[in-house]
Amino acid sequence: MKRHTTLVTGSALYLLTLAGCATTSSPYAQTDSASVVAYDDIEWGALNPARGDKSPRAGTLWGDRTKDEASGFLVQFVDGFSSPPHIHNITYRGVVIQGLVHNDDPEAENMWLPSGSFWTQPAGDVHITSATGAFNLAYIEIDEGPYLVQPTDDAFHDEEISINVDESNLVWLDASSMTWIDADRPGNTQHGAQIAMLWGDPQNGEPYGSMIKLPAGFDGEIRTNADLFRAIVIQGEVETTDASLGAGSYFGSDSPMAHGVHAVGKDETLVYVRTNAPYRIVLD
Repeated sequence: MKRHTTLVTGSALYLLTLAGCATTSSPYAQTDSASVVAYDDIEWGALNPARGDKSPRAGTLWGDRTKDEASGFLVQFVDGFSSPPHIHNITYRGVVIQGLVHNDDPEAENMWLPSGSFWTQPAGDVHITSATGAFNLAYIEIDEGPYLVQPTDDAFHDEEISINVDESNLVWLDASSMTWIDADRPGNTQHGAQIAMLWGDPQNGEPYGSMIKLPAGFDGEIRTNADLFRAIVIQGEVETTDASLGAGSYFGSDSPMAHGVHAVGKDETLVYVRTNAPYRIVLD
């Protein structure tokens, strides 16, 4: 089975953002339902136990990838890792946190995705995954489980196509073009938070994915009415209402909440968000 990988450029990805520029007028209610998983507290095990020591390591952030449910987890790859050709029984999405990751047809040339990049892997599609760098880490997300690694003999055709989006091709929207971002403070339009839409439709009540970019020193809140909010720190470090969280850490909620967020350090912070309703980024 031949893989058809789509490398999404900035102009193409911009079309995906148009559905995400509306907002909601519902009030945001504060609750005590936040959950937090710091990277240092993650419990690690084999992603594919059948491969023993050759398997990448995996650590759960939310959900359970061994059950029939949505889940999100981290995967560590050693330098030079390259998997045998294989398939998965379900579609997954990935975001590179550190190092370089290649995910494509076994015969494809390496297309290394750096930190902040996004890719999808359709169910049943034969592919390999490779990594290079002193330390390689990615966030993996599924809409249903269990997550299984299966041989190429079990390959099947799925209507979805794979997508690889280099971080340089993300289209960022700021307060001048997106009502989800607070523009009440002088200078926020030029120097405030930004959002890039990645997949899904924010208006239909189903899960969708986006990336938030926070400038150094940002101090504010991410306010949500959603009953599903999953946030993973991709780059940088944030201080939330409950904890200090570095890259690979998670915070989330299952009911309306205002998540206090302060971007620590001198560089920009990236946060990947999976949710099922529009959210708002507000300055303190």
